[in-house]
Amino acid sequence: MTASVFDHPFLSGLLGDEEIGAQFSAAAELSAMLRFEVALAEAEAAEGVIPVEAAEAIAALPEAFLADLDALKQAIGRDGVVIPDLVRQWRAMLAEQGKHLHFGATSQDAIDTGLMLRLGAVLAILDQRLTSIISSLQGLEQRFGTRALMGRTRMQAAIQITVSGRLSSWKGPIVAHQAALQGMLKAGLPLQFGGAVGTLDKLGGKAPFVRARLSDLLQLSDRPQWHSQRAIITEIGGLFSQVTGVLGKIGQDLALMADNGTALIGGGGASSAMPHKRNPVKAEVLVTLARFNAVQISGLHQSLVHEQERSGAAWTLEWMILPQMAIATGAATRLGTEILQSIEELGTR
Repeated sequence: MTASVFDHPFLSGLLGDEEIGAQFSAAAELSAMLRFEVALAEAEAAEGVIPVEAAEAIAALPEAFLADLDALKQAIGRDGVVIPDLVRQWRAMLAEQGKHLHFGATSQDAIDTGLMLRLGAVLAILDQRLTSIISSLQGLEQRFGTRALMGRTRMQAAIQITVSGRLSSWKGPIVAHQAALQGMLKAGLPLQFGGAVGTLDKLGGKAPFVRARLSDLLQLSDRPQWHSQRAIITEIGGLFSQVTGVLGKIGQDLALMADNGTALIGGGGASSAMPHKRNPVKAEVLVTLARFNAVQISGLHQSLVHEQERSGAAWTLEWMILPQMAIATGAATRLGTEILQSIEELGTR
């Protein structure tokens, strides 16, 4: 049993997204944080900060390491972050070379950078799905675009339009949001690497060179440290909310069109009591997911308030909110693709 619909044993069949959800699994998170440590060691060895032998030993960790999850669960309850015990486990496998692991870094560097690596994968998946949604809308326009449709303002009949007009109002924002997403990927999500208080004090004059190498190895953007400046988190969350919002508008329109007979949607929606019904379930859930993310975005903006150089309270709030927003966006793009591909009729002949 779980309190989250996104990984619930059966509710996730409607509201979850396995492909996006996989990026928030324990395995994906541990792998991403270890990827940070391996790249850090390689960058530091290249700049003469740690021995090359140490970097080589650390590079072999991903194949051999198996995390003690019970120990990590107990440790985070004590420390508030997973990295201290995770570093202990890594170092135990490295023996003498272990002292060079995580040199100059702090827990937030590994956790935030690991998150950016996983969010990069999430955004790439969403980019592909938005392409499919745009393609589906173009296909609908070719099939039904010239048909008549009553335009409605404030849910009342206004003047006649074409199906093409309504499809354009759906497609335009999706194209814009995809462009924003692609721009974010092209600019590169930011590396987090600032050390204890953001100054990389242990690396001295070599800090900028290690940082540049590290960002290149991880294919992340080398920007000023952002330990307590969390705009990137709200920008990504805002994009999630905007994507689900425009898909929610499509869902709401389709539910209303199904009600007045100007849309025929296939693909399920059976009723246990009324076999003749075909409920617009996917359209309704698109509305639900849009409203869910709209609520969560206010929580992310609360997490902008990081006191001084780091906040445990605000940071933990991000862990609670952003993964659910990502999975909700994944579910919305999945359902959006499915519903558009299942439309059998639009407008009137």
